[in-house]
Amino acid sequence: MAKRRKKKPERIVHLSAGPLPERHAPRFANQALLFTDASRLRHGGLAAALYRTADATVQVFTRSVALTGSNELELQAAIFGLELAALHIPDTYFALFSDNQDAITRLTRAKRLDAPQDEQLGLLFPGVDLDALLQYATPVWVQGHGRCRGNALADWHARLAAGGTPPPDDPFSP
Repeated sequence: MAKRRKKKPERIVHLSAGPLPERHAPRFANQALLFTDASRLRHGGLAAALYRTADATVQVFTRSVALTGSNELELQAAIFGLELAALHIPDTYFALFSDNQDAITRLTRAKRLDAPQDEQLGLLFPGVDLDALLQYATPVWVQGHGRCRGNALADWHARLAAGGTPPPDDPFSP
């Protein structure tokens, strides 16, 4: 007789009260906070959640795009967020959060070495002045599907932009 498999316990995640968990909030206290994420479902979905301050009301922006690789979609989401920051909070220092380490690594390298030195990045985003977009940004990796409310909000909106539906126990539903 075959053994029964035990059910995996349901993981309950308690989101932070603010956009960042309290242990990380002091590091970014005087900056705007920008969370970006991407999702791949019927099509690609990009989302950016912008907090002018940690206590401010969030502004959420989304865009649907053609399907492509997940790392490229995450990079597109980060560039989408950088463009929105330049439009909505010009000349303001901000932290750009993504749960994709590849996107954060590439943007950090582009900021440190000047974007024209990364030819592939220039080919992916022709006509985009990455140096200008990254001038006020501090790219930061944040753990995905964790306690960070800002990241969870960006993830949720990216899923919707990609043609998904919110789960029945949705923490962001009105």
